[in-house]
Formats: sequence, structure tokens, C-alpha cells
Amino acid sequence: MKEFFGIGGYERTPEGAYSWQHLVFVFVLMALMIFLAVFLGLKNRKKDEKTKNTVLIIAAILIDVIEIIKLIVFCTRGEGISELRTNLPLFLCSIQLIALPLAAFTRGRVQEASKDFVFIFGILGGLMGIIGAAQNFNAYPVLGIENVASGLTHSIAGFASLYIGFSGSASMKKKNIPIVYGILAFFMAAAFAANALLDYNYMFLRTPDGTPYQLFYNMLGGNPILYPISVILLFVVYVAVFYLVFYLIQKKADKRVSK
Repeated sequence: MKEFFGIGGYERTPEGAYSWQHLVFVFVLMALMIFLAVFLGLKNRKKDEKTKNTVLIIAAILIDVIEIIKLIVFCTRGEGISELRTNLPLFLCSIQLIALPLAAFTRGRVQEASKDFVFIFGILGGLMGIIGAAQNFNAYPVLGIENVASGLTHSIAGFASLYIGFSGSASMKKKNIPIVYGILAFFMAAAFAANALLDYNYMFLRTPDGTPYQLFYNMLGGNPILYPISVILLFVVYVAVFYLVFYLIQKKADKRVSK
């Protein structure tokens, strides 16, 4: 357990990105994420909203408990409270630490919009965190608190997104679109403020740090104003395209039913 939590430093050498251990770990997480989302989603699809929401409540509790345990370990094994500076839930993948509880515990339009937000961004952030964070496996052992906690929280985010879709819990009502954008705007503003106050790079609004945003960063010459605007516009366009595709699929499905 001491070695798993990295207390006193890891004695094991990290297995490395795309090692067989890394690939097996990621495959197991994704397989469980997809299987549970499809199985529970289809099982609860025709049940009442309270039953459907119970799964989201459990997911919301799990994702935050795992994250809290991780932060406690980080803060007590030598880094101190300053470790919190770089672990605020202000990356795309970690926003679900707040958005998922909103989807599970709130009511009315706020809950509807929060579920839509998780539905739209949960799978994207989950996949980015599970597959895209390969560099973490160069820095830490596969079976260490960093990679296990990150893998679990991102898998829960992806699971929640898929579950909302398969269970029919997403409202995707047009009247709630402004609230979805409002949630996104809130986190973007918080990321801007945190970057300025803590000298960090939340949401990759300062530099791309090896993400696909590098393309826009290079095109814009690293302009400190135009580059973050391009990142924000990507999110805005992503949400719009997601809604458009959803409505097109829904329209096609309705036509089939009417026939």
C-alpha cells in the first residue's frame, strides 16, 4: 500500500507510455466503462427518472470520493497543501467533478442542463484523460495512485456520459442550451482567473502543452489573446455540432417510428 500511494517515492520504474501494462490498463478501463454504461443504460431506459438518477448519484459520489482521496494523499506525502494549486477541477476532463454532482443532485432545468453538459463533454473529457494522458505513464507506475485515480475518475466521467445517452436521460432541450453554454462560460472564466492568480495553464488557455491545440497555437503565432479565443471557440463549435448531430439523429429516428 505504501508503494501504491507513492509514500517516500516509488521504488518501481514507470512502465512507460504505450507499454503493454499501459495498454492493458487502458483497455480494461474502457471496456468496463462502455459495458456498464450500455448495460445499465438499456436496463433503466424505460424506468422512472428516480431510478435512472440513482446510477448518476452513485457515479457522482464515487468520482468525488476518489478525487478527494487522491488529493489527501498528495497533500500528506510531502507536497503539502500547495499541491491543490495544480489540481483544481478546471480542465475539460476534471470539470465533471462538479458537473456530475450537479446532474445527480439538482432539480429542474439546472439538472436537465447539467445532464446535457455531462452527456456532451463527459465522453470527450473521459477519452482525453484515459487515452490522451499517455505522458503520465512515463512519470508514474501504472498501478500507482496517480494513474489509477486518474483512470477511474475519467472512466466514471465517460461512463456517465454514455449512461445518460443510453438511458434516455438527456433532455437536449433547446431552451436549456443557454444554460449549457453558461456552465461552460463559468468554468472558462474560472480557468482564466486561476491561471492569472496561480500561474498555471488550466484548460490549456495559455499554451497547448502537447495537446492538439498546438495546431492553432502555431497558426496564431502563440498570440496570447487570439490563442485562448480559438480554444474557447472550439468548445462553442463542439457544443453546437453535438446538438446538431443529436437533433439530426433524433429526427431520423422519429421518421422511422412514424413509418
